[in-house]
Amino acid sequence: MHRQYLNRFIICNKPLLQRFGVLQFNRSTKIRANNQTVKMGDSVNEKLQKLDLEDKPNKKWKAKGKKVEKVASAGPALKELDPQPEYIDQRLDIYHKLKEEHDNIMKERQENAVAIKVTLPDGKEVEGKSWTTTPLDIAMGISKGLADACVVAKVNGEVWDLDRPFEADSKLELLKFNDDEAKNVYWHSTAHILGEAMEKTYGGCLCYGPPIENGFFYDMFMSDQQVSEKHFPAIENVMKKIVKEKQTFERLEISKETLFEMFKYNEFKHRILREKVKTPTTTVYRCGSLIDLCRGPHVRHTGKIKAFQLYKNSAAYWEGNQEAETLQRIYGISFPDKKELKEWQKFQEEAKKRDHRKIGREQELFFFHELSPGSCFFYPKGAFIYNTLIKFIKDEYRKRGFNEVITPNIYNSELWKTSGHWDHYAENMFSFEVEKATFALKPMNCPGHCLMFAHRTRSWRELPLRYADFGVLHRNEASGALTGLTRVRRFQQDDAHIFARPDQIKEEVQGALDFLKCVYGVFGFTFKLFLSTRPEKYLGDLDMWNEAESQLEDVLNNCGEEWKLNPGDGAFYGPKIDIQISDALRRPHQCATIQLDFQLPIRFNLNYVTGDGDEKKRPVIIHRAVLGSVERMIAILTESYAGKWPLWLSPRQVMVLSVSAKFDEYALSVKERLHAGGIEVDFENDPGLTLNKKIRTAQLDQYNFILVVGEREASSNTVNIRTRDNKVHGELSVEEFIAKTQKLIEVRHKNAEDEFGDYSPA
Repeated sequence: MHRQYLNRFIICNKPLLQRFGVLQFNRSTKIRANNQTVKMGDSVNEKLQKLDLEDKPNKKWKAKGKKVEKVASAGPALKELDPQPEYIDQRLDIYHKLKEEHDNIMKERQENAVAIKVTLPDGKEVEGKSWTTTPLDIAMGISKGLADACVVAKVNGEVWDLDRPFEADSKLELLKFNDDEAKNVYWHSTAHILGEAMEKTYGGCLCYGPPIENGFFYDMFMSDQQVSEKHFPAIENVMKKIVKEKQTFERLEISKETLFEMFKYNEFKHRILREKVKTPTTTVYRCGSLIDLCRGPHVRHTGKIKAFQLYKNSAAYWEGNQEAETLQRIYGISFPDKKELKEWQKFQEEAKKRDHRKIGREQELFFFHELSPGSCFFYPKGAFIYNTLIKFIKDEYRKRGFNEVITPNIYNSELWKTSGHWDHYAENMFSFEVEKATFALKPMNCPGHCLMFAHRTRSWRELPLRYADFGVLHRNEASGALTGLTRVRRFQQDDAHIFARPDQIKEEVQGALDFLKCVYGVFGFTFKLFLSTRPEKYLGDLDMWNEAESQLEDVLNNCGEEWKLNPGDGAFYGPKIDIQISDALRRPHQCATIQLDFQLPIRFNLNYVTGDGDEKKRPVIIHRAVLGSVERMIAILTESYAGKWPLWLSPRQVMVLSVSAKFDEYALSVKERLHAGGIEVDFENDPGLTLNKKIRTAQLDQYNFILVVGEREASSNTVNIRTRDNKVHGELSVEEFIAKTQKLIEVRHKNAEDEFGDYSPA
């Protein structure tokens, strides 16, 4: 162990060592360890011998005249450290010197400022000065209310601190919290407040603290210490103090060399500097005692964070690497007002009730087992939902000219080397040796479909060729990332690949959009469309890219849906349309995709005969999915419907009940006729339950229809119909009920129970 790493260990874990009474830190370079003096000049072995870190429960140590009791690592008592970790003052000392130099440079720039023009979104131009006028100044010139409501600016397309001066003529947008980019900035700033509070209470080494889809988190390395939810009130109290102080967020550009010195106590920041920062300088942001590597931007000051909550903690690996250090992670969320936080809290309660894992367990749909992590076991009721979704897609395939194929599950690694996946994805594949060759379970279908296309000569007349495949896929997801049905290792997709001529792209993409509109309409989902165009590093012919993007844009303009442009966000091998659906709780999900691919045809040397002599051309591949992973879609639908399945997708469509045991025979005959008609039906004949109890249980179990039969129904060949919502449809012949129900299932009616009485099968 090198001296610098021991020093880092001691500094990072100083609060823990103090709390356990192991170390006494003095202002000098000496450390008191179990009443022995450890000098910084001692050898590593001498230090380790003197630092007796043996676990000695219930022993009290004297430190600075006070008795300090050793506490459990996740105990409830958590307070601000006193004194605070030494690295905070050391870091601030370096920062203050650099800030003074920066301020002098800025003063000189302001003295030599030139007139600039700032153009607003409506085209209006505002006069300003370089290195002096800020976006906040412009906002204040419009109205104080606007300035207060703004989270961040956007200058020439780049998110920008409100207090950061313009450098030249600029285009300006002012973003409020309802803008996605502004939300990210708001949550990122709150993450810094959390980071400052974590340093003040735990004193460990901060790692990453980014905004995420719903809020933010911060990771910290703490040896032999764990975060507990019991700590949240104490951390939140420290955060509230930071917010009350209205600490300014300051941006400073610093050389890598100086940053290595500034963060000498933190090996993780050193790794970021070595591995991620490719420029001679990078930026840090400061608020209060916290200084962290950060690109920014941020809100103006901590007082802008009006309402927040810490809601979860977990362990995490450094950069997701299971071989690396384990970190402690705290999640939180924040809003500009308390009302929004309360709405979010109510939303979380509702989401908890709808959790697909909870409903899956209660309705006996599926489960997971430790002997096959990430691979779901579907009970019969769950398998019915699974197969019904696949049948829905297969029915649409038949209407839309897709041909279903079956391909192998296992391929020689040479296939993945040809496709390019082996270089970038091998660690996410399950691979093994067979007869001295490396094989792998397929994580996607496209390379196999390329082999099918290339197996014989293709003519231009055959195109477009639409291959659909429900083959089982496996991806080696990290065990810590597995989350119910939303993140699994074994799954199936409604995966299809269209081999088309370039002039067919527009028509095929129109068909793909119509396909997803049809399916999502049945589910009751709304969706957003995004066109992701050519990235800076792309492969292929520029003219082909331009033509493909033009065709995609034409399709989107004529599809009748709003769409947004994501410039430069396409894959390196082709532009794409991303589709984001919203469920019943207005949560966004990425499921469908329409992706153009110019590279796989090159890698697999795919071509077709044009009919013009011996000329051959390359097709374009369109990757297309609507459900995406069937497993993930079941999770989304379970939570969107809250387990209240529509009739066509319900594994519990009808429950038959008799008013007494003497009518059980007739009830069973009704059940058999419904079953023969393809309806999911059950019969409850528990003699220990009253009729009212049976009806209520069936309603709670989400049977769409409850059929009650007695003497009158048996004599007239009828059933008495009510729904799970207790809507009574009265008496109807068995044949009429079967015909109506079959038709409602066939058309995948969204409100079958409500419309049953007035519905007439044509």
